[in-house]
Amino acid sequence: MATIFDRMSTILRANINSMLDKAENPEVVIDQIIRDMSSAIAEARGQVADMIAQEKILQANVQRDRDLAAEWQNKASLAVQNGRDDLAREALRRKNDYDENARVYGSQLQAQSQMVDKLKSELAQLESKYQDAKRNRDMLIARHRRAETQQRVAQVSAQLNTMDPSAELGRMEERIRLQEARAEAESELADTSMDDEFAALGANSQVESELMALKQQLGPGSQTAALPSGENVERQ
Repeated sequence: MATIFDRMSTILRANINSMLDKAENPEVVIDQIIRDMSSAIAEARGQVADMIAQEKILQANVQRDRDLAAEWQNKASLAVQNGRDDLAREALRRKNDYDENARVYGSQLQAQSQMVDKLKSELAQLESKYQDAKRNRDMLIARHRRAETQQRVAQVSAQLNTMDPSAELGRMEERIRLQEARAEAESELADTSMDDEFAALGANSQVESELMALKQQLGPGSQTAALPSGENVERQ
């Protein structure tokens, strides 16, 4: 009997939260603990029943020997009434034997009854804890699942912190600013080229005007003139 209750005490003393932390599947662990408790309680209940049966046998033995002692007491009285002291002596000896047996059985019965009461109380406590474990099963599983969710959130948060999205956004902003600056530079270059072309056109127009004025000033026949050092100039 002690072995069964020691086994139950070990199960009940087990740190369920620690077991859940180490288990791959906490639901399996909890259900196994509940099954172990149920099996141990069933075995303990059977042994307590055996102890109760022994108690009842002792009760029957005590009652039987008391009845026999009373019976031999009556026989001793009957023998005395009939002048049979020899039979009375024998009857009294047997009556005393049964009285002694009843006393011994009574002492055993008292110890047995105390043991049965103690085991009944312990069994009731174990059954109460078993019922508590069954009621708390869903709560424990829910707590574990909530802890797993919190752990996953913490892991994702840690990954985001490692990635540092603000730094990545800053890098992208710098790239965009560089592209904008390049676009402005190209626009400035295009504007400068166009200004140069218009300036060139203006310069050519001035030269033509001066040439026309010079021709008018010199008059006809002045398109060919001697140049220094005897060099000729081709007419354009």
